[in-house]
Amino acid sequence: MADDRDDRPVTRERPPENVRVAGVLVAAEGLVGAVLAVVLGVRALEAGGARLYYGLAEAGIFVLLAAAVAGVGYGLVRGVHGCRTPAIVVQLLLFPAIYYALGPSRQLVWGIVCGLFVLFTFLMLISEQSRRWSMGDEYPED
Repeated sequence: MADDRDDRPVTRERPPENVRVAGVLVAAEGLVGAVLAVVLGVRALEAGGARLYYGLAEAGIFVLLAAAVAGVGYGLVRGVHGCRTPAIVVQLLLFPAIYYALGPSRQLVWGIVCGLFVLFTFLMLISEQSRRWSMGDEYPED
C-alpha cells in the first residue's frame, strides 16, 4: 500500500506566486488584528474598573485570533497546503465586516479599501493555480 504513493505527481517545493502573495496579505491581516488588540488593551487600561477586565479579555481574544491568522499567512508563504482553506474562511468572515463599514457605519473609504483588499486576497486564494497547488497537482510554470 505504501508503494501507491509513488504514483502521485511530483510537486514543486515552492508554492505558486499568487499563493505566496495571498499569504503575505493574510499575514498582514493578522498584523492589523494584533495592532487592534494593542489599541483595545490600552483603552481598557485607561478605562479602569469593570471595563478593565472586559477590555483586556476582548484584547486577549483579538491577540489569539490575530496570531492564528498571521500563522495561516505564514504557512501559505512557506507552502503549507492545509493553510489555504482557513485563509479562505477568514476572507469570507471579513466580508460582513466590510458590509458593516460600507452600510450602517457609513465609512465608505475604509469599506472600499478593505473590501478591495479582502476581495483581491480571496480571488488569489481561489484561483485555478492555487486550487491545483493545494490538491498537490502539477501546475504550469508562471
